[in-house]
Amino acid sequence: MEQNRTEISSLGEFKLINHLTKTFELKNDSSKKGVGDDAAVLEYLDKQILVTTDLLLEGIHFDLTYVPMKHLGYKAAIVNFSDIFAMNGQPRQLTVSMGVSKRFSVEDLELLYSGIQLACEQYNVDLIGGDTSASMTGLTLSITCIGEAEKSKIVYRNGAKENDLICVTGDLGAAYMGLQLLEREKTVFKGASEFNPDFAGKEYLLERQLKPEARGDIIVALAENNILPTSMIDISDGLSSELLHICTQSNVGCRVYEERIPIDYQTAILAEEFNMNLVTAALNGGEDYELLFTVPLELHDHIEAIKGVRVIGHITNESLGSCLVTRDGAEITLKAQGWNSVNN
Repeated sequence: MEQNRTEISSLGEFKLINHLTKTFELKNDSSKKGVGDDAAVLEYLDKQILVTTDLLLEGIHFDLTYVPMKHLGYKAAIVNFSDIFAMNGQPRQLTVSMGVSKRFSVEDLELLYSGIQLACEQYNVDLIGGDTSASMTGLTLSITCIGEAEKSKIVYRNGAKENDLICVTGDLGAAYMGLQLLEREKTVFKGASEFNPDFAGKEYLLERQLKPEARGDIIVALAENNILPTSMIDISDGLSSELLHICTQSNVGCRVYEERIPIDYQTAILAEEFNMNLVTAALNGGEDYELLFTVPLELHDHIEAIKGVRVIGHITNESLGSCLVTRDGAEITLKAQGWNSVNN
């Protein structure tokens, strides 16, 4: 049975925006006026404002062969929320702009916005505006997220100190392996009328790639335990690259221990199936959207008590360089060769 298809041109830009955003409700006191005027109106009192933005291009950052539109909308919002959490802030507002080619229908965009709305509802964020335009190159999304934080609580990348503990949330490499799985199945099913592979037993890997979550729960847990990290970043381009960002900006070195890197068993099984190096996937695979942060050594027991956080190493003097310590005690220099959206 053929699904209904409403041409975008039948609505026009303003009716389309109203159609896609009419069910969004403002939840934050700082959001005074959202969609529907020439500009949104925000009011922040006694807080500093955090702003982050992402540009997502079809064929570069996502492949609609296997990425459902609803999942794309959800993930597009989540990756921006993650950047705000990485500054120890709270996301509050979101704008969504898109370029859309004629191959997309109103129903397609409804699915996209249903994913954005789900993310906004779960993370208490307001959609406050955006823009739409015709596109000759498929689908383009530009997402901007606005957040807030107390001035004294904002965490940057440049505050790591010698002997600080290096901590990471969740597990690493699963999103990358999920991408490898999807790409393999896309090749297998190339030319088939339907993309319907069997992913039984690998659901976690697919979820990590298609529907990641931002670690706002960890930001809350750190605050509840009165822990203010000395530096922090989210893992979008791989552990190795992100750790080197912290080391470079903090003028320090590091030692990370292979045996301490958290890896899910599904990640390990698929890496073996693909004959890939598991640690390489964890170090250089991207899109985990976990948090990487440092804390003073004396907070070791407090950090260990927080569920979902693992100490994987420590900060050293800059002269010692940045290294991975293997299981047999060898030291391998870390290199910034993480996930690159242009090549995936």
